[in-house]
Amino acid sequence: MSSIASVLHDRRSVLVSGIAFALAGCGGIQLLPTPMSPQLYVLRPQVMAPIGTPVGWRLSVGAPDAPASLDTERIALSRTPNTMDYFANAAWSDRVPVLVQRLLIQTFDASNRIVAVDRDTTGLENDYVLQTEIRDFEARYDTPDGAPRIVVGIQAKIARMPQRQIVASLNATQQAQAAGNNLDSIVSAFNQATAAAVAQIANWTLNAAPPPPTMAQSPG
Repeated sequence: MSSIASVLHDRRSVLVSGIAFALAGCGGIQLLPTPMSPQLYVLRPQVMAPIGTPVGWRLSVGAPDAPASLDTERIALSRTPNTMDYFANAAWSDRVPVLVQRLLIQTFDASNRIVAVDRDTTGLENDYVLQTEIRDFEARYDTPDGAPRIVVGIQAKIARMPQRQIVASLNATQQAQAAGNNLDSIVSAFNQATAAAVAQIANWTLNAAPPPPTMAQSPG
C-alpha cells in the first residue's frame, strides 16, 4: 500500500508542476517572485522647542498640502531640476504630509507656550489655524555618485479663525548635506533639514500671530 501511495504522490507532483509550466508559457503569463517589502525609515528629528513668553491663544495645525510626487511614503530624490525619482526598496513610515503635521503639533506642544494645539479636524474652536504646503522634500544630487543635499521647503500661513483670514506667511527652506551616498546618511540629513524647518515655522508662528481681537480688547 505504501508503494502505491508513493506512486500516486509522485504523479500528483508531476501534474502540478506541468500545469504551472503550462501557465507560465501560455499567453505570456509569468510566475513572478513575491516583491520585497521596502525598508521603512523613521523621520524623527530632534527639534528644539521654541522658547519665549507664552501666548494666550489656541492653534489648529492643518494637514499640509503637497504635490502628488511628495504626498507619498516613498523617499524622493532628484538628479536634475526637471526630474523626480525615488530610492528603491525604501520608504518613510507614513506619508510625508502626515509626518510633517505630526512633527509640528509635537513641537508646539513641547514648547509649553500655547494654550492648546491639535489637528485642524478635531472640531475644536481655535483662534488660529496653521496652513502649510510642502514644496520640497527630496535628496538632490549635484553629481551622479556624490552624497546628495537634502532640501526641505515648506510654505506656512497663519489664518485667523473662524474667517480663515491670512494674517502672516513664511517660506521656510532648509538644507542639510548627507555625509555619504547611502540611505542611513541620507535619512540622517533629512532629519537635520526637517528639524530646522519645523523649528523655524514654530518659532515664527508663536511670534508672528497677533493676539486675537477678543484678547486685544481692553476690559471694560
